[in-house]
Amino acid sequence: MNTNLINSQFGDAEQLQAREITSLFKLLVFDMGNINLALPIKSVHKVLKYTAVYGSGVQPVGVTHLGDSEVTVVDLHRRFFKSTQTSVPNSSRYLVIVRNTTGELYGIPVADTPLLIEVPSSQIRALPESYRRADTLDVASHVAVIPQETTSLTVFMLDVDLLLPIFQELASS
Repeated sequence: MNTNLINSQFGDAEQLQAREITSLFKLLVFDMGNINLALPIKSVHKVLKYTAVYGSGVQPVGVTHLGDSEVTVVDLHRRFFKSTQTSVPNSSRYLVIVRNTTGELYGIPVADTPLLIEVPSSQIRALPESYRRADTLDVASHVAVIPQETTSLTVFMLDVDLLLPIFQELASS
């Protein structure tokens, strides 16, 4: 009987360890240009149909009305590719609203419906700092390689605290 108790406890420990090794992260995945981006689901406040964005048009940042408050909108397509998604009608676009660690909301316009994907932690890796400093994807902190039927899907995971250059400067000082 004592052996059964030990075996039972050992079996539970093995199962717990297996669950920890294969823990899954929920990501909201969307494409932008020729890259796939993702946000941790815990950072996502809501996803809604695209609403009008107001601003000077000089910078890839604007503002939209969300209920009784204003939300800063960061046009990542324009920031990364120096062009807007004019070929995609506003009626088929979405606005992903995220919350950074200080509680501020940001909107990210996306062309297609984002997908919710669970990714094993073993398939998520940190991006090298040298890459982040050299590429326009400096707002991505990790990369996930997700096996698919024919090829792997590479997804760059965004750090919501790095979406605006102003916040980056404040965070680094």
